Amino acid sequence: MKILYTNFLKGNGGGHVTYIINLLKILSLHHECHVASPESSRLYRFAQEMPGVRSIAQSFHSRLPLMCAEIKQIRALLKRERYDIVHVNGSADHRHLVLACLGLKHRPKIVFTKHNDHRLKSFGNRMRALGTDSVIAVSQYVLSLFQGTAYQGIPIRVVYHGVDTDYFAPCQDQSFRDQQRQSLVGPEHAKLILIGSSGGTDYEKGWLEMVEAVSLLPQEQRQQCRIIVAGDYPDPQKIQVLVDLGMQESVIFPGLLDDVRPLLLACDIGFVLSHKEALSFACRESMALGLPTIVSDAGGLPENIRHQDNGWIVPVKNPQALAQLLETILPNHLLRQETGQAARKTAENEFNLRLFTQNTLLCYDEVLQHKRHSR
Repeated sequence: MKILYTNFLKGNGGGHVTYIINLLKILSLHHECHVASPESSRLYRFAQEMPGVRSIAQSFHSRLPLMCAEIKQIRALLKRERYDIVHVNGSADHRHLVLACLGLKHRPKIVFTKHNDHRLKSFGNRMRALGTDSVIAVSQYVLSLFQGTAYQGIPIRVVYHGVDTDYFAPCQDQSFRDQQRQSLVGPEHAKLILIGSSGGTDYEKGWLEMVEAVSLLPQEQRQQCRIIVAGDYPDPQKIQVLVDLGMQESVIFPGLLDDVRPLLLACDIGFVLSHKEALSFACRESMALGLPTIVSDAGGLPENIRHQDNGWIVPVKNPQALAQLLETILPNHLLRQETGQAARKTAENEFNLRLFTQNTLLCYDEVLQHKRHSR
């Protein structure tokens, strides 16, 4: 099978990019895989380093003159390479590919993965749906968003994210873990509980709720906690919130990381408290590393966790409820350890790349075996 993966994001790309990279890790071993993305993107950079994967520098602008030139360029690529599947992962690349395919004699099947909770009833979505052959929703929550939209007549399959559970694995080297902890919080690390997230520092990622929840704890517990949040350094407005809560010394920002494993392996608890979320790679990676993980009940996040078994679910934007949970689990090392082990077991059984790629291939096979749907 010959597959083209596309994504329009120019920088880090977050979960969209991680999703494609994880598919490429397995599928490029058995299929011819190409990637078209902006040259400045993390996806382009990573794909260049993957054996057997061809990287194509491709932009996806919305300004009409640039867009027309880019669509012409993509159309020439499609004619030349004759892909079986084009797997699109964002609105801009989806638009470009649908338009580039118009009237092609050998037209690839277009598979669209919906990674977010953005509305689907716009004119752009109606147009893109006309040229889409199959849809992947990354959670049951995302699947529900397609009801009553132009995509409703298209085959839609739920395929959950997969993570590399060999790469994201618990640390067996205590000295390495101690080293990471010391680099983050200094020599007093053994007395502290580190609560970490790789979900980013945007307001809607909910990390400020964790900060507020810790500020509500009894003094002894509050002083024991350090909160680690990977991502872009927060703007002055968010830093002022920390100052107002008296928590500026308790929160650490290691920056935007290509590899979040050393950071998370240094932590005792993971968290993803997003206000909205399709599913969350950050949550699944945290669980795969064996971290007992707390999530909010937003969007598809609860689909990762069985409450009080392999993690905990708290109401979104509710620091008081989160503080109550922390008061229970912070002193209970055994509970945290057992919950982390259950999280790792869930990741091995349900989040692995084999299952992820098998279910994605099922989608590809189905769309290739069926005649194009009537629109």
